[in-house]
Amino acid sequence: MSTDRGVALEFPDVESLQDLGIFVGRARTLMEEGAVRLQVSGTVLAAWVCVLPGRGLVGQGVVLGLRTMPLAALRGATALDVTVPLAAVSDRLARRGSSGDVGTVLPVPPMTTTEQWTALTPARSGWEQVGVIPADDLLEAARAGIAEIAQGAPEGSGGHAVAALRERVWGRPVGDGTLTAGAGLAAYGLGFARPGGEVSVFRAGPWLRASTPVGHILTR
Repeated sequence: MSTDRGVALEFPDVESLQDLGIFVGRARTLMEEGAVRLQVSGTVLAAWVCVLPGRGLVGQGVVLGLRTMPLAALRGATALDVTVPLAAVSDRLARRGSSGDVGTVLPVPPMTTTEQWTALTPARSGWEQVGVIPADDLLEAARAGIAEIAQGAPEGSGGHAVAALRERVWGRPVGDGTLTAGAGLAAYGLGFARPGGEVSVFRAGPWLRASTPVGHILTR
């Protein structure tokens, strides 16, 4: 699939554009071949990534990361909701850097991709706060999980064995059990949680949202 080659995101300043670049770069450390969903509503860009895909038709265990950034304008279209490879966004940002471009306009990559997780849409309203947990709990769960998977899935392990280990590790409850270690992986890998900070937890239907001033983690 492809999108209009004339569509571009205009940011209010270079810092906001760099913010997107940092988010995409962090996401690629978690899923090198992953994708980012770019949604524009008014003057806000919502960038979604999938940290863990979940299971079954309802995506049980899915973990999504969401970062929002201000926009000055959307050029070449009146609305935008596309999913493009993370690598495509990284490549465009890298070309900007190598050419010395200090502008605030980023053309949207023309090639789009279809990702199953984009069909899972969390509620936009109706969220009720259900708790607050220390960010350190999520960060520790992530570090412990990464170490366990590295030790338990040596080179040459079969795909099913690795998948089973990952599901077991990232499905473990954290703290009071509201969130799982998978949410910790997102908080750690995407840079959403800071040591010593707090994470507010909300619920809407089957979805949970863990929010910090940096971003949001959504899971079900």
